[in-house]
Amino acid sequence: MGSTPESAQHVIVVGVDGSPSSRAALRWALGQAQLDGSSIDAVAAWDYPPLSGWGLTIPGPEIEEAARLALVDTVKQEQDSTRPPVPVRQRIEYGHPADVLLEAARGTHLLVVGSRGLGGFTGTLLGSVSRHCVEHAPCPVVVVRSTGTSTARG
Repeated sequence: MGSTPESAQHVIVVGVDGSPSSRAALRWALGQAQLDGSSIDAVAAWDYPPLSGWGLTIPGPEIEEAARLALVDTVKQEQDSTRPPVPVRQRIEYGHPADVLLEAARGTHLLVVGSRGLGGFTGTLLGSVSRHCVEHAPCPVVVVRSTGTSTARG
């Protein structure tokens, strides 16, 4: 991440994919950052679909651009509602979302994820990414449902 251990402790990493659940996660993290003086690293991950290695041509730049646009739009919409503004750094990373978020969370204060992203199955409590983050994160994790309720692991 390129930050010193002291500054990294005051960073909240948030997974953002544009889903209602990730929007709620960012909204929650912005509120927490206002309370404790943290900054936010809003992280979007992109990866090729599983079938891309089977002779199909999947345009990588379009996938990456879609992730970037979802991140920019989500941060703009959610940050506009916070006063005073919270410093937000936006990052787009290639890789599986759980791996990207776990790496981004190393040495940070908190990891915040939505309960289900764009690939979630209706009715599941946790999606695969949020479950993996809860089980393997190097820091406390808050899982936020799009209804505004959350579950924390410390």
